[in-house]
Amino acid sequence: MTESQFPTIPYSDGALPTDLSPAPISPAPQPKRLTRSTNDRMLGGVAGGLAEYFGVSSTLVRVAFVASLLLPGPQVLLYLLLWIVIPQE
Repeated sequence: MTESQFPTIPYSDGALPTDLSPAPISPAPQPKRLTRSTNDRMLGGVAGGLAEYFGVSSTLVRVAFVASLLLPGPQVLLYLLLWIVIPQE
C-alpha cells in the first residue's frame, strides 16, 4: 500500500486528540405550552398568551378578535371558554 492510499489525518501535527471524554448532553428542549399571559393582559390574558404562543403581536390578536365580532359566530363564548380552559403561566 502506498502512502497516497492511506486516509489523511485531520489534525495538522498528526497527533490524536487527548480529550476523548464524551460531549455533554444538553437537555431536550421543552415543548411550547399555551398559557394565559400574566404580563400582557387586558382582560383575561388569553390574547397575550395566544400571541406569545404563535409569535405575533398581542395587538394583532386583539384587533383580529374585535374584527371577528363583526362576523356571526360564538366568538365571545370561545374567548370565555379559552379563559377557563387555558392555564395561567
